[in-house]
Amino acid sequence: MSRPSALDACASSVLGPTDQFVHRHIGPSDEDVADMLREIGCESLDDLLHKVIPDSIRMAGELDLPCPAGEHETIERLRAIAEKNVINRSYIGMGYVGTITPPVIARNVLENPGWYTQYTPYQAEIAQGRLEALLNFQTMISDLTGMEIAGASLLDEATAAAEAMAMCVAIHRGKRTAFIVDTGCHPQTIAVMRTRAGSMGFDLIETDAMDAEITDTIAGVLVQLPTTDGRLVHYESLAERAHGAGALVVCAADLLALAMIEAPGSWGADIVVGSAQRFGVPMGFGGPHAGYLATSSTHVRKMPGRIVGVSHDAQGNTAYRLTIQTREQHIKRDRATSNICTAQALLAIMAGMYAVYHGPKGLRAIAERTNALTRALAVGLQRLGHSIGDDPFFDTLRVRVAGDAAKVLVKAAALGINLRDFGDGSLGITLDETVTTEDVQDILKTFGADVEMDIDALLSDWKGGALPAEFERTTEYLTHPVFNSYHSETEMLRYLKQLENKDLSLAHSMIPLGSCTMKLNATSEMLPVTWPKFANLHPFAPKEQTRGSRELCRLLEAQLAEITGLPAVSLQPNSGAQGEYAGLLVIRSYLNMQGQGHRNVCLIPVSSHGTNPASAIIAGMKVVAVRSNERGEIDVAHLREMAEMHKDDLAALMVTYPSTHGVFEAPIREICDIVHEFGGQVYMDGANMNAQVGVCRPGEIGADVCHLNLHKTFCIPHGGGGPGVGPIAVAEHLAPFLPGHPVTNPGSAGASAIGPVSAAPEGSAGILPISWVYIAMMGAAGLKRASQVAILNANYMARRLGEYYDLVYTGNDDRVAHEFILDCRPFEKSAGIRVDDLAKRLMDYGFHAPTMSWPVAGTLMVEPTESESKAELDRFCDAMISIRQEIAEIERGDADREINVLKGSPHTVEVVGSDTWDRPYSRQRAAWPARWLHTRKFWPAVGRIDNPYGDRNLMCSCPCVDDLAE
Repeated sequence: MSRPSALDACASSVLGPTDQFVHRHIGPSDEDVADMLREIGCESLDDLLHKVIPDSIRMAGELDLPCPAGEHETIERLRAIAEKNVINRSYIGMGYVGTITPPVIARNVLENPGWYTQYTPYQAEIAQGRLEALLNFQTMISDLTGMEIAGASLLDEATAAAEAMAMCVAIHRGKRTAFIVDTGCHPQTIAVMRTRAGSMGFDLIETDAMDAEITDTIAGVLVQLPTTDGRLVHYESLAERAHGAGALVVCAADLLALAMIEAPGSWGADIVVGSAQRFGVPMGFGGPHAGYLATSSTHVRKMPGRIVGVSHDAQGNTAYRLTIQTREQHIKRDRATSNICTAQALLAIMAGMYAVYHGPKGLRAIAERTNALTRALAVGLQRLGHSIGDDPFFDTLRVRVAGDAAKVLVKAAALGINLRDFGDGSLGITLDETVTTEDVQDILKTFGADVEMDIDALLSDWKGGALPAEFERTTEYLTHPVFNSYHSETEMLRYLKQLENKDLSLAHSMIPLGSCTMKLNATSEMLPVTWPKFANLHPFAPKEQTRGSRELCRLLEAQLAEITGLPAVSLQPNSGAQGEYAGLLVIRSYLNMQGQGHRNVCLIPVSSHGTNPASAIIAGMKVVAVRSNERGEIDVAHLREMAEMHKDDLAALMVTYPSTHGVFEAPIREICDIVHEFGGQVYMDGANMNAQVGVCRPGEIGADVCHLNLHKTFCIPHGGGGPGVGPIAVAEHLAPFLPGHPVTNPGSAGASAIGPVSAAPEGSAGILPISWVYIAMMGAAGLKRASQVAILNANYMARRLGEYYDLVYTGNDDRVAHEFILDCRPFEKSAGIRVDDLAKRLMDYGFHAPTMSWPVAGTLMVEPTESESKAELDRFCDAMISIRQEIAEIERGDADREINVLKGSPHTVEVVGSDTWDRPYSRQRAAWPARWLHTRKFWPAVGRIDNPYGDRNLMCSCPCVDDLAE
């Protein structure tokens, strides 16, 4: 009789919760698990792990985490933590303000799995909805900033500014490496730029840009509009001076202000960056929010991040796609100037839809009302004897207090108001769309008003117009019909649903993308994200108001430390790539402290994800490649050769485990030992952590740093291309170097902290409850079971599909880890079929393709995760087997090599339902090749998209009829 599992022991009490989550998260039933184990020739899950994972790295015991908790119990515990937060009226500003998320957007985008469980739109034919939504965002940004082209989002305003700095240096081909940042920029922006400049070897000059000397060493200048203390500065003369010296001008601009203020593109800005947070995205204790970057089309190939463009499909219909992807880091690798991978697609979609719903008139009205309240407040403050200076403003005032500023802060706190303390006797006040006249009355009370003031009368006493004439916006914006058609909730709801219906998500079928871990994003995990106690918290609110969120961060850090076997964790990195960057900076800082700052070589296997070499480059390291052997594993002999060759300057090895080839490499301990022997540190990429949790730990394997993807292993949804969270876990000797922050240090910051890598102290804190809830509901036993079943599901599918496709790599006992690679390369010779054809044909079967042509060109990498049931695994396998039979028909000559169901895919309802049908296969074969499709058919919105056409004819904003005709 088999020994009871830890999971059975946890669930044995009849008095335990009945709403246990583990069996809700894990797809296969116990009976299915038994069937799959028999199919692959294993006696138990432990037997499978024994055959897959080297014994030398297996955990001897269990994770020191509680038993799985019930869903209700977990939510109530988290609610008690949330109640420790105090939501005051925060007028701190600094790039974070209150906003009203239109309920139609909150319910139908943010809280809708049809939107948040989508993946990055690489398979564009089944992603037309979010691509159109992101194109709306790009158009909104381009219009408001007055620039020709905008990206589909960046991580936050501060990192967007750092990306713009690197972009300026790249435009100058590295011949100019100094950059001026105006002291009127937000402090967190300056700090993040300082971090990036230091690692990339740039000279960052922090000064008053209006008076700065611009020499021939200056690549660019960054200014803020309005400045961090609210001033409107006319930068046209600066732009003329910079351009005369050959430098570029970057402007960090407030989007709502641009509804009233002339676009930066009109006065000469070359690049415009900022945050779209105030367009309907809650503050969330600092994130996630969509950063943005816009520029001229001249510089498009130097832009970081993703860009949505317009092309057409095989039938000539307009179609959207990610454009000129050869710019992206996963293509450029060690030639990259940015490591941006995950961005903030879901938040960009929300912000774009905010503009769609309000339209240009609505945005203008919000801006004018915010500015009017600020002007009324200014008059009131002056009447009370305070000084606000003579500079024009939009929504922010810097008040020179007539008296004791500390007393004002005390009174403000008593009234539930947060103000910004500049520390010099002046206080900052930033208003937003949530502010009422009653709020203005209360602000005036904090500054000494002992009777209520008539706010309308105060506004009437304002001298002059809303803005000085030189700042007034004269250029149009948001003229496209999409921003002028959906202003009733009925129309907006239908528009959102129309777009949602074009996209395949986890609500439809499994998304078996290798190295992406598209697992369940459970409803209980998602619920807390929109709780006001989490969503409406300003990241720089006083610490006594943020106890709940800070406690949650520390609890999650402790969970992740236990899971990784590494004692210290920083949650600040707001993407996996940012985690890589932060981890490498920590290593460099440690080496500097040891007097070994000359060590700068980073060994990276050739099979690594593209962000690895890109992150190493922007961390200031030199990349040296390590070969793979014929089994797809790291060539240990070559690793030793490279480590010994660079023993005097070796800084680190970046290694993914299990490998990107889908196997647990047996010599992993030896690999770590070699790097340590020659003075380097081991950085483990946690992209594949879903196969490790509860069964082995990076710290015990030999890693010094490990980043985790909370948007993979720990259930934060991918959101169609973001948000993500990439915390780093580090060994004890590296803990002192975990990142800090200039405004509010995170609890994890070390005594010798590196500078911040993200704008907010705790990164994307607003979505951290998702991962905490997942870990609490799974417990130690559930987390281990999840890893076991993820490995089982992959091996079961590999066994089924291995009869029809060659597996590129296998590990011990011909097993795989949690993912595997199918070889599709032979079909090009035997049938004229490329891997793209298989990917598009899978759409006809209702599936998103596995990861295509990575890490091996011409292959498909499959990762099923533990959340998919055996029935769904079989359905996908049946589809792949059916497609293999379709290829066989071509190989036999029964089907034409050029005109066949694969080359003609995907088949749209327009094509199948047309009056004419001239293809040599039936409509039934085209659209319903499997029985299940008669009851759960998903139709691709467009036919196969012409990618080269889209790159040759670049259009990255919403197309008008005239544009399409041209």
